[in-house]
Amino acid sequence: MIVADRKSVPEIRDMIKKHNRVLLVGCGTCVTVCLAGGEREAGILGSALRMSLKLIGRGDVVVDECLIERQCEDAFIDILAPRVGEYDAICSLGCGAGVQALAERFPNTAVYPGLNTQFIGILESQGVWTEKCAGCGACRLGEFVGICPLTRCAKRLLNGPCGGSRDGQCEVREGLECGWQLIYDRAKALGVLDSLEAMAAPQDWSTSLDGGPRKVIREDQCIAGMGPKA
Repeated sequence: MIVADRKSVPEIRDMIKKHNRVLLVGCGTCVTVCLAGGEREAGILGSALRMSLKLIGRGDVVVDECLIERQCEDAFIDILAPRVGEYDAICSLGCGAGVQALAERFPNTAVYPGLNTQFIGILESQGVWTEKCAGCGACRLGEFVGICPLTRCAKRLLNGPCGGSRDGQCEVREGLECGWQLIYDRAKALGVLDSLEAMAAPQDWSTSLDGGPRKVIREDQCIAGMGPKA
């Protein structure tokens, strides 16, 4: 899932304080799961913002909250559309994709981010999320027994560790597991250590972000006459 955390109340307050009516829009998927932008978080943030605005003499600013299921899908934004005309600004509690989807849908309304989008990750333990995928567009997990060296190795090495690992810990940061130690241990447990002896080819970064925004097209899923745009 996409993992994000919330910007500070003063930071959000300073973005919206020049407006008169602001709608906080929560998202019911990833950011709800990582406890950053769901219905509960939108309510808490709304209360905090109203108090903070009052303290700087802008208690007249109206701050309301709502939640839609997914901000990254236009069909769900349809539910929000009738309300947007009542406000001169939106503060999105969705990921970066959600913020931009709202900005595209409502070009005449100011849209601000309430979260900092962090990474694609998993829930490691209660309250702890860990990055697992860099979204490079050319997945190589099959080569490395299901552990991604591009994400898990701090130096993104593809042909073994750097030599700075000690007792399975990376030299870059305390408490950070060495990605290559994880790969080695799993390959050994599976009995496939020999698969790591071949020289790994350089990563093809042409599928990553360097070439500009990426797009996935499934023509078999496109509505007739509304397929891929040129």
